[in-house]
Amino acid sequence: MLLKYKNFFSVLALWIIFGTLIGIAVGSTTHFLLETNDFLGEDIRLKRDWLIFLLPFGGIIIGYIYMNYGKVILNNTLNDTAELNNLVIDSVHGKKEVPRRMGPIIYFATFVTVLFGGSTGRESAAIQMGGSVAATVSKFFKVRRFDKKILMMSGISAGFGAAFGTPITGAVFGMEMASSGKLKFEALVPCLTSSFVGHYVTTAAWGHKHKEFIIQAVPEISTNTFIIVILLSVLFSLISVLYCQLRHGIEKFSEKLFKKNHMKRAFFGGIVIIVLTLIVSSQDYNGRGLQMLEQSFIEDVPSFAFLAKIIFTAVTLGSGFVGGEALPLFFIGATLGNTLHTFIDLPMSFLAALGLIAVFCGATNTPIAAFLLAMEKFGGKGLEYFFVACLVSYLFSGHHGLWPSQKIDEPKSRLYHMARAETIENAEKKKRH
Repeated sequence: MLLKYKNFFSVLALWIIFGTLIGIAVGSTTHFLLETNDFLGEDIRLKRDWLIFLLPFGGIIIGYIYMNYGKVILNNTLNDTAELNNLVIDSVHGKKEVPRRMGPIIYFATFVTVLFGGSTGRESAAIQMGGSVAATVSKFFKVRRFDKKILMMSGISAGFGAAFGTPITGAVFGMEMASSGKLKFEALVPCLTSSFVGHYVTTAAWGHKHKEFIIQAVPEISTNTFIIVILLSVLFSLISVLYCQLRHGIEKFSEKLFKKNHMKRAFFGGIVIIVLTLIVSSQDYNGRGLQMLEQSFIEDVPSFAFLAKIIFTAVTLGSGFVGGEALPLFFIGATLGNTLHTFIDLPMSFLAALGLIAVFCGATNTPIAAFLLAMEKFGGKGLEYFFVACLVSYLFSGHHGLWPSQKIDEPKSRLYHMARAETIENAEKKKRH
């Protein structure tokens, strides 16, 4: 009995140590990511509109790096860093490995995308850096194959928690991202440790200030309001499916058109973004769009803003540029909620927040993390409504999602006829056939 407890506490101590090491490294690198993105996106790009015309050439640079330096053979398996978060997910499942170079490459490529006006976010870079750091820790300490998967989850948690200032959400997101319908609670301690350490290193040690979104008012609990929330959540889930399908469709089309030449894909995608920017006569939908995202909580935004962001982001990422998708999803959901305020007699900030959470939930298939995100971002306001919104969005988005490698351990409902342990990519292929 004594030996069992000794083994238990020794493993627990190792998880805490590994989680702390990952959190310190990822928290520090995420601070660099956030500060550099702010500098490039706000201090440089917003003051120089002409930089958008260099986006196609930025695409050539990104494509060249991924084609010539992004592919690494480890354990007789080709690991392509251009697969981005899908490679991180595959590494959690033990199918592939994350090369150590993945972090630096995604950071540089994200900076290029942001500087020249591609429509992206930033959390994917933090997650991939988390995977890169976790892979380095695993290799240095020569951890077992099974433990390596758990450390990869910890890297994801550290990246997400540090990028958004939401350590509890980050902890669960790391466990929930790789597999829909299943949580690996054995990873809770290292994921929680790395997420909290990453968050506090970013904020307390380095002093980064995260953006805040405030709900001005929450409607009183009533049956009518719950019905409205359910109906809106169905709409938000369908919007998340629209974005995911459009983004993957553009990616497949561009790869086929240019025979998987990353440089040509990104160059052409950059030209399309320039044309779209000229059509709308605004750069509100380039970059991260933080200004309009914040505006959607306090005043009216253009009614087509959500649709414009869907198109801009789908083209940017689908054609080979890189960056996060959480911020664009926040933008899409919040601006759509803002637009619906014209027709629905509910507080504007509440509808914006509801859209932000529900669209994110539907696209990522992470209902628990999405609910915790609402609690951390909005101070626990509207708890009942956000819980229902996450549940409804998760169910009605079906087996679609941002990451084709995400595994579906359990179907969301008996209404969805599919085998267990399928990936989203395989599930969609079977639907088409």
